[in-house]
Amino acid sequence: MTPVRLGDVAAAPVARLATGIGELDRVLGGGLVPGSLVLLGGSPGIGKSTIVTSALGNLAAAGRSVLYVSGEESAEQVRLRAERLGPGALAVPIVAETDLDAVVATVEAERPAVCVVDSVQVLHAAELTGAPGSVGQVREVAGRLMRVAKASGTAVVLVGHVTKEGALAGPRALEHLVDCVLSFEGERERTYRTLRALKNRFGSTNEAGVFEMREEGLVEVEDASARFVAEASRRAPGSAILCAMEGSRPLLVEVQALVAPTDVVPPRRMANGIDRNRLALVLAVLARHGGVALGSADVFVSLAGGVRVDEPAADLAIAIAIASAARGIPLGGDRPLAAFGELGLTGELRHVTHPDRRLAEAAKFGLDRTLHPGPDLPDLATALRRALTRPEVPQAV
Repeated sequence: MTPVRLGDVAAAPVARLATGIGELDRVLGGGLVPGSLVLLGGSPGIGKSTIVTSALGNLAAAGRSVLYVSGEESAEQVRLRAERLGPGALAVPIVAETDLDAVVATVEAERPAVCVVDSVQVLHAAELTGAPGSVGQVREVAGRLMRVAKASGTAVVLVGHVTKEGALAGPRALEHLVDCVLSFEGERERTYRTLRALKNRFGSTNEAGVFEMREEGLVEVEDASARFVAEASRRAPGSAILCAMEGSRPLLVEVQALVAPTDVVPPRRMANGIDRNRLALVLAVLARHGGVALGSADVFVSLAGGVRVDEPAADLAIAIAIASAARGIPLGGDRPLAAFGELGLTGELRHVTHPDRRLAEAAKFGLDRTLHPGPDLPDLATALRRALTRPEVPQAV
C-alpha cells in the first residue's frame, strides 16, 4: 500500500441528518453523520429515551427512514411515552428485540437512515457466554453494530447506562469504539437537563445543550439565563450570579451558599452542581487570603436549577456567595451581583476565557455590577471588599 499525503486526500462534504432538535444538533456539530456510531449516556429517568424518540419522530416527519430497537421496554410501553410527544413520534417503526443477530438482520434489511438501540447493555450475542451487559457482550454488540453502521450508512445511536459514580457503564473500549459520546446530566427531581459532548469526531466537544422536562416531553431552553436571573434571590445573603460558559454560549446561573455554625467535627461541606474538591480549594483560599475562616461552620453550596459547572471561572462567584452568607450581607440591590474568575492559591484572580461574552450576557439582563479579574480587581481581598460593601442609603433632608 502506497502512502498518500493528507493534502492529496479528497474529503467530500458530509450531509448531516438534522434531528429537528436544535440543542441536540448543535452538540452533535450540526446533526447526525451517516454511518456514525453515537453513544448517549445518562442516569435512569433523566430523559434519554424521550429525547431519542422525539428525534426519530422529527426525522420520520422529514421523510427519513428510522428504526427504534427497544430492548428494555415492550412496544406497548414505548407507545405510551410516544403518545405525549406528538403524532410524529407515533410514526416511528419499532422492534422489541434483545437478540443481536435479529437486530443486525433487521437493520440490514430495512437500511434506515437512523437507528436507535435502547439500550446497548441489554442486547446479547448468542455465540458468546456471559450475561447481557458483561464486558464481552457489550464489546461484541458495539463492534457488530459499528460494522453494520459503516457498511449501510446508517447512523446508529446507542443508549447506555451509567454507574453510581456517573461514568458510562461497560468497558472503556466502548467509548473508544464510537464516534461520539454524549452525556445527559441533571437530577430527576429538577426540571433542567444538560447535554454535553465528551467526545466528537465530527464536531466540537465544547458545546452544551439545555433542556427542560415538561409534561409533553423535553423542551429546548434557548435562553436559560433569563430563567435563572429572574429566579435569583436578590435580597438574601449568600446569593450571587455566575457568568459561566456552556461551550461557546454564555450562561448566567445563580450560586447559593449557606453557612451555619456546627459542633460537628469535621464540619460538613456539601456541594451541588460544582466539584467538591473545588469547593474545598475555594474555602482554603477564603480562609488564608480573604479573612473568612469557616473551620467551625457547615458550608453548603448549590447551583440553582440543577445545572452543573466544572470550569474554574466559577471560583470567584462561589467565594463571594460564601462570604456573603458567612457575614450576613446581601450582595444584590435592585439587580443581583454577577461575578466570574479563577482563584489562584496565593489569592490572586486569574483571567478566564471569553470575558467579553460573559460581560455581554450580564449586560443583556441589566447586571451592571459584575466583578471579574482585571487591573482594578487583582485579588480576592479586593473583590470581597467591593462585593460586601453595603450601599449607602441617601439621607432624607
